[in-house]
Amino acid sequence: MIIKKVELIATAVKKGQYPADSLPEIAFAGRSNVGKSSLLNLLMNRKSLARVSGSPGKTRTINFYEINEKFRIVDLPGYGYAKASKSLTETWGGMMEEFFESREKLLKVVQLVDIRHTPTAQDIQMYEYLRYYKLEWLIVATKADKISRSEIQKSLSGIHKTLELSEMEKIIPVSALKRTGHTELLEEIEKLCDFYFSQSLERE
Repeated sequence: MIIKKVELIATAVKKGQYPADSLPEIAFAGRSNVGKSSLLNLLMNRKSLARVSGSPGKTRTINFYEINEKFRIVDLPGYGYAKASKSLTETWGGMMEEFFESREKLLKVVQLVDIRHTPTAQDIQMYEYLRYYKLEWLIVATKADKISRSEIQKSLSGIHKTLELSEMEKIIPVSALKRTGHTELLEEIEKLCDFYFSQSLERE
């Protein structure tokens, strides 16, 4: 997939601010400071469309990006920021829950985890939340440049075991810094969109 056109079409904190549910959507979720904004900029081939910050918890809104006038990437608020107030944490959770329950064309949630660490309690909770709501998901392990190649497979196996993924589920390791893994992720997104549109044509 070649991304030629990207447009931020909505920044929302509640359902009434969402764009019309007219295009398929791929949502990205991850713990604060997992590298979500850096990966999104790499995927969308833009330097600073998604705001990158050294301070965790910067993404406090749901941001909708329209890609090639064909589908949307949705940037969800980061979770698990230790210094966030209880009320703010609850607000983020409420925002995500409202989003997940209302978007009929949400094809998949890409959950990002840090390849250097065992998934946190918040990561596990997020994954269980996706399963509870019967949402489709894909696990992506960020910051693959921070460990050696020999350690990558060991880390992926640990993530697989901690999240209790099935043997068929794969984890895509990525590095925004080294610009690796994003092509495979884009291919997965392209497959999802192609399948969605082929199904839509059949229904017509």
